[in-house]
Amino acid sequence: MKDSNYRKGRGAQAYVPNKFSQFSHETRDDFLEFCRIEGEEAHQVSTNYIPIFPKTIVNKVTSPDVGMGYSLNPYQGCEHGCIYCYARNTHEFWGYGAGLDFEQRILVKKEAPTLLEEKLKSKGWKAETIVLSGNTDCYQPAEKKFELTRECLKVFLKYKHPVGIITKNALVLRDMDILKELAHEGLIAVNISVTSLSEETRRVLEPRTTTIKKRLETIRLLSKNGIPVNAMLAPIIPGINSHEIINLAKAVSDNGALSFGYTIVRLNGAIGQIFTDWIHKALPHKADKVLAQIKSCHGGTLNDSRFGMRSKGEGNIAFHIHDMLRLARRTYFKDKELPKLNKGLHEQYKKGQLKLF
Repeated sequence: MKDSNYRKGRGAQAYVPNKFSQFSHETRDDFLEFCRIEGEEAHQVSTNYIPIFPKTIVNKVTSPDVGMGYSLNPYQGCEHGCIYCYARNTHEFWGYGAGLDFEQRILVKKEAPTLLEEKLKSKGWKAETIVLSGNTDCYQPAEKKFELTRECLKVFLKYKHPVGIITKNALVLRDMDILKELAHEGLIAVNISVTSLSEETRRVLEPRTTTIKKRLETIRLLSKNGIPVNAMLAPIIPGINSHEIINLAKAVSDNGALSFGYTIVRLNGAIGQIFTDWIHKALPHKADKVLAQIKSCHGGTLNDSRFGMRSKGEGNIAFHIHDMLRLARRTYFKDKELPKLNKGLHEQYKKGQLKLF
């Protein structure tokens, strides 16, 4: 049974201070009582879209654990509200908090398509797969309003450049026309995140995301249209979704996924505080057990920053998870493989059309 203070429809249950700011604030009981008497909201409940103007849009990824060389994020912050999201910490770089601020203050890079085109046309750029998005979901609700991801996909198609997508939103199907053209040239792979087969679990972990049924349907429809799909069974959270590994692998394979990836949850920086607060409110009967099992995968702490270990974990529970994943791969993905993307076309199209001379 959820705690009475649980905020339905949001992942994080509190505003948390920004570690880079010299100031912090607290919500006092007398202020809350004043709001109650006056019938006012104590905190912002709506989502704000804030335009920002970066000078570049393609980011080089240096982490050896991530599995991508370059990323592009049209949005910072994410209204999906996934409680475990590692990207929450990056919101602090912009002067906001990693808790509810991350879900309610969405930074919008309206010049993203233009900046991408400048990058792909630059003389020094050699084609390498750029992933939308390595940080926050490029098909989050903001995309319905701003369509920056769609415009970026048009740029990738124009310059025949390989692109990857990571999302858990069925909105990706809106862009099927462009995706099919990219796939025809071997320029696209889509990664769909499927964390659980339980809607109840999905609603508390990822409150504003596409339903599990729609995600599996998205995998099926993309695959049916010749667009290669990798399923992200991530993160695996001991005591919450770790028992679903085999069933998850079967479900995504049955719907056409060619491969899957995974991580074991890690709660670095402010996420440890946010997740701990959340689980005591959303799943109080499981809280102590789940937190203990997560710690057992990371050397006794929630905060694990070790390259090569932080995403895979260690210890008995992590080893058991790895065994289940190996079994799932042998059973359901034995003869499947995600194709490599085509890097050979872009150089001919740097000026927007095939070179004739």
